[in-house]
Amino acid sequence: MSLEEKYIAVMEEEEEEKEEEEDIQEAAALVVSGVIKDAVDRIKALKKEEAGAKYKIPNIAWMRCKDFSIGRGLLQIEDYMKTWELHESWLHWSNYLNNEELRYSTRYYYRVRWSIPTCRKPIPRATACVYFAIEISKIKPRTLPIDVFFVVETNKLIHRPGKTRFKEKWLKDVIESKIVMMETVDF
Repeated sequence: MSLEEKYIAVMEEEEEEKEEEEDIQEAAALVVSGVIKDAVDRIKALKKEEAGAKYKIPNIAWMRCKDFSIGRGLLQIEDYMKTWELHESWLHWSNYLNNEELRYSTRYYYRVRWSIPTCRKPIPRATACVYFAIEISKIKPRTLPIDVFFVVETNKLIHRPGKTRFKEKWLKDVIESKIVMMETVDF
């Protein structure tokens, strides 16, 4: 083989390698662009899910004003508290306190005491109370549902069923603060 033929063979070989390298780069670019497109689509989908997926706050269907009685109010509060995500060790005792006549409504007050008794301490050192108020309007149609709101002991924030997600931590905080306070008092 002459020098010229060797040169042509080497040039053809280099050209083939160059074409092969270009093919590989083109295939790699397609793979990379596909991965980037998939990643962008996935991020967009996740953002849409985050925007649209708000946490569902549990609630119950509250009775109408005309169906209200003190006992039924207590039963509805019990049903509502069953929607709370509490550990099974929590026990409670509910009772009706009193009612208050206002200009345009009547409010009925209830108290629910929460505690975690154990075998070693069946009588808990402290309890946490949740106070419920059921308001019956004197001017709105009696077919509308009752208005319900509640506050956790030592807190001023008023919560409404279906608007607030109840947190077990609220009860724990009240009990812990009472225990800390009792430890500072000498009897």
